[in-house]
Amino acid sequence: MPTWPSEHCASKALYDRALRVLPGGITRIQPWQDPFPVYASHGEGAYVVDVDGTRRVDFLNNFASLIHGHAPRLVVEAVQNRVARGTAFTLPTREEVDLAEAISSRAERLEQLRFSNSGSEAVMCAIKAARALTGRPAIVKCEGAYHGSYDFAEVSLDSTPSDWGAVPASIGYSKGVPRGVLADVIVVPFNDPAAAERIIHAERERIAAILIDASPSYIGLIAISPEFAATARRLADEIGALLILDEVISFRVHHGGAQTLLGIRPDLTVLGKIIGGGFPVGAVAGPAEYMKVFDHRKGKPLLPWSGTFTANPVTMTAGKVTLDLLDAEAIARINELGTRLRRDIAKVFEEYAWPGQVTGFASMFRFLGHRRPVTDYRSCYHDKTESLRVEGLQAALLREGFHISAKGMGFLSTAMGESEIDALVQATARVVSRAASPSPPDATTRRPNS
Repeated sequence: MPTWPSEHCASKALYDRALRVLPGGITRIQPWQDPFPVYASHGEGAYVVDVDGTRRVDFLNNFASLIHGHAPRLVVEAVQNRVARGTAFTLPTREEVDLAEAISSRAERLEQLRFSNSGSEAVMCAIKAARALTGRPAIVKCEGAYHGSYDFAEVSLDSTPSDWGAVPASIGYSKGVPRGVLADVIVVPFNDPAAAERIIHAERERIAAILIDASPSYIGLIAISPEFAATARRLADEIGALLILDEVISFRVHHGGAQTLLGIRPDLTVLGKIIGGGFPVGAVAGPAEYMKVFDHRKGKPLLPWSGTFTANPVTMTAGKVTLDLLDAEAIARINELGTRLRRDIAKVFEEYAWPGQVTGFASMFRFLGHRRPVTDYRSCYHDKTESLRVEGLQAALLREGFHISAKGMGFLSTAMGESEIDALVQATARVVSRAASPSPPDATTRRPNS
């Protein structure tokens, strides 16, 4: 049977159909795979099976949302039971209370929650809440930090060296971003406390919120420095702004999230991914003094927030079971697997002199196509050659039976064990060893580091 990327495989046939009804043949940009996507059929724990029947270890797990891998039995059983009794209601349900209590119990600053349908929505909601509470228009965000698809949160997501100056500029991510949006987003370099302080103090009267990520995906998934986190907290207090912590991804690193592990005290926390157990979800959480912005009991709240499928009982059910299974022991185990993965792959890169590195934090990793020390977006940034190096490695690993993102990102699940880690390390060694060996004159296979 033909397999990807054969012109005769089932994924190619589906892509040809998709081109007629979807722009570019896809709905999400991130899972794009040259020359056409691999289409999934089903998942089994740590593995994803494509429509041609090829079984691969899934190190991407729907971009960090499947903390227990694919179709965990207890989650599936709970969801099946819930679906049989209805999937969505205008009325609130017990399940949303159950999940809110489960999340709130994990960290002191998660006292109350307001659910949404995605992490992007939750970021938008948190920014609007900060504006409503402070009466100010502007936000601060870090250069290169991804916070979803809200136009304010996207500013300076993918700036290039041609945009760079001594101070990060506000650069629109998509065409047509209004100038007013750019004017109300103040950009600072990640992990640079002194620069952040200078930039923020210059705009202090306009700032409603300082938005940070504990481990930004576009900055190598490295952890925020204690100094930068402390500076962000202090500056928010000094200027009367709110500190918003994006934990859409990093909530997985500790039972109480990165805020507990790293000692960050946010005013509002944005959640998503794992709290939905594989279903669409987002949430804003925080102490009651800030969450009152949503309270309707005295009339129209400062921030009315709702949605047709918000807090639907299927998502709430899946999220509750998922978090019940994700105890401190489970998190510690996959964090240790993440440490082992990064250590052993770093040894492979050294052994074969592959001109890249592996970065990351806890149960997350990212392959980079250079060896520069990574502290912020600019030091993590890839030029074309470095990007192609990672894309080549990723494509070769896909053929070897491993699924990571085209940008080299991966997220472990509790369905994985040492055997999956060892298998990825061995496959990486095979790929980079081929790249290090001279190719015969008639070789047509593209090198991973070309």
